[in-house]
Amino acid sequence: MNRNTAIANGLVKREMEKHNSTIVSYLNTNYGQSGKTYLYKAVYKNFLPLNSTTVCFIRLPLDKIMNRFIKRTTDIFLALIVITTILWWLIPLMSVLIKIGSRGPVFFIQKRNKQNGAIFNCIKFRSMTINPLADILPAAENDERITVIGRIIRKTFIDELPQFFNVLWGDMSVIGPRPHMLSESLRFEEQLSYYRYREKIKPGITGLSQILGLEGAADSKQKIKDRVDIDVFYLRHWSLRLDLIILYKTVCKMTGLNFIG
Repeated sequence: MNRNTAIANGLVKREMEKHNSTIVSYLNTNYGQSGKTYLYKAVYKNFLPLNSTTVCFIRLPLDKIMNRFIKRTTDIFLALIVITTILWWLIPLMSVLIKIGSRGPVFFIQKRNKQNGAIFNCIKFRSMTINPLADILPAAENDERITVIGRIIRKTFIDELPQFFNVLWGDMSVIGPRPHMLSESLRFEEQLSYYRYREKIKPGITGLSQILGLEGAADSKQKIKDRVDIDVFYLRHWSLRLDLIILYKTVCKMTGLNFIG
C-alpha cells in the first residue's frame, strides 16, 4: 500500500464515522420499512461525505470508458423513446395551454452548468410569467410568478420533459445531479467547498436527491449539503442498476403509481 492510498484510507475511515444523520433519516423514512430495497442498503452502508482533502483519491465508476458508453447509449435510447412517443404531441398541447395562461414563449431557456462547469441552455416548458428575476431568483413554494398551468406542470414534473432534447444533444443525462441556475451555483459554491465536485458528470433530468425528497428551495446550508452529499454518493456508486431504480422511482413519483406493488 503506497502512502497516498494509506492517507486516503485513513480519511475514508474517519469520514465513515460521521454519517450525515439527515440523509440517513430520509432513507429510513423512504425505505426503512422493507429493509430490502437495494437503494436503501447501498446508501446506508456506503454513504461517505466528501471533503476537499479526499477528492483527488476517488476514482469514479463513470471514469471508465465502458460505463460512459453504457450510460450514453441508455440516455439516447430513452430520449428517443420520450421524444417520439410523448413530446411529439405534448409540445403542441402545452403550447396552447401555456399561451392561454400567459403571454410569452412556450419554452423557458436558462443557462446552467453542465459537466466540468461548462454552460448550456437548459430547456423547460415555461411555468412562470415573464419577469426580470427569472434567472436570479429561484421559484418559491407560493411564488406569484407561477401561472395556473405552471403549478400543474411543475407538480407533475411535466415542465422538465423538454430536457430530453438536452439529453439527446449530449448536454445532460436522464439520471444525474440536477443542474442549478448560475446564480444558485455561485451561492452554493461559496457555502460548500466541494460543491463543484458534482459537475464531474453530466447533470440529469432526475436524480437520487429528487426521489429521496431533497428538492425545492435550498434555503439553508444544511439543505445544500444534504443534496450535494447525495449527488456525491451517486457519482461514487453509479451503476446501470442504480439508474434504473432511480428512473422507476421517478415514474412512480410522477404518476402516483407503484407498478411492482
